[in-house]
Amino acid sequence: MKPVKVALVGLGWWGQKIAVTLNGNSAIQVARAVEINPEAAASFHAKHGIPVADSLNDALADPAIDAVLLVTPHSLHEEQIAAVVRAGKHVFCEKPLALTRAGAERSVALCRDAGVVLGMGHERRFEPPVAEMLAMAAEGRLGRLLQIEANFSHDKFLALDRANWRLKPEQAPAGGMTATGIHLTDLAVKLMGPARDVTVSCERLASDLPSGDTMSAFIRFASGGTAYISATLATPFFSRFAVFGTEGWIDVRDRAHVEAPDGWVVTKGMKGAPITVEEVGKAEPVVANFEAFAHAVRGVTPYPITGEEMVNNIALLEAIVSGATSGRTETLQGLERNAA
Repeated sequence: MKPVKVALVGLGWWGQKIAVTLNGNSAIQVARAVEINPEAAASFHAKHGIPVADSLNDALADPAIDAVLLVTPHSLHEEQIAAVVRAGKHVFCEKPLALTRAGAERSVALCRDAGVVLGMGHERRFEPPVAEMLAMAAEGRLGRLLQIEANFSHDKFLALDRANWRLKPEQAPAGGMTATGIHLTDLAVKLMGPARDVTVSCERLASDLPSGDTMSAFIRFASGGTAYISATLATPFFSRFAVFGTEGWIDVRDRAHVEAPDGWVVTKGMKGAPITVEEVGKAEPVVANFEAFAHAVRGVTPYPITGEEMVNNIALLEAIVSGATSGRTETLQGLERNAA
């Protein structure tokens, strides 16, 4: 397969991680980058030898570029996706896709109508034990799904300069929701379908982070069933995702942050069988996600995260953000609408 050549937009912490992770990949290659910070741009060019511009338009004008990877502030995603689509290129967007359901619907529709692939930075789906969990649920081996319990927490942001966009309430509302919780709701929506309503608690208990450091959400789904999601920005790393069904349950715990994955501990309890504990070795889900995107761009296989799932996840995010300030149970609207 001819490698997909991409422009990497945004050379912060995660952009740097992506560049290192994709170095030497045969399916997808970073061919150029975009960064408005001159020092960061110069450092990246010196390290990787990849040309860096200070404008997205430079990358969009390059006929050698097949796709654009957006690692930029959340509020810019919709405008940037529209620009990429106008240039006739595929787009991979770091999470969250948008901050409102309407914004997500517009981006999904633009990509669908233009016939370009829209990829999402939800690498948690590509962790081997999580992928197995999703497959077991889809095949009915867990029975009727009833409940989800999940937590994704870390304290990495406590060391950030308080001017960093990742800490600004307009870019990253509801505590750790856009940083970590959004991964958990993505998996929850994949398993349970669109949410019906959500009740949220978001507090600032152990830091000066303006959006709060301790967020939890209790979600009820349109098809029945519930989820408890928590995301804390003031504890050492912890990540757990558990799903419970009538035929069995699975609990997946990460040994380390996806920035430097170190394997997983998977506990299963299936009906009529003893509880098992399995150690799963290291894997690189970030690479697996990008390779799935590249295969979709080349028409090998469809991209596994659908537009409908993307929209349903952002609809839930919007309700969680609203509930974090209102203190009320927020009901999701427009569940009858679908995106392709």
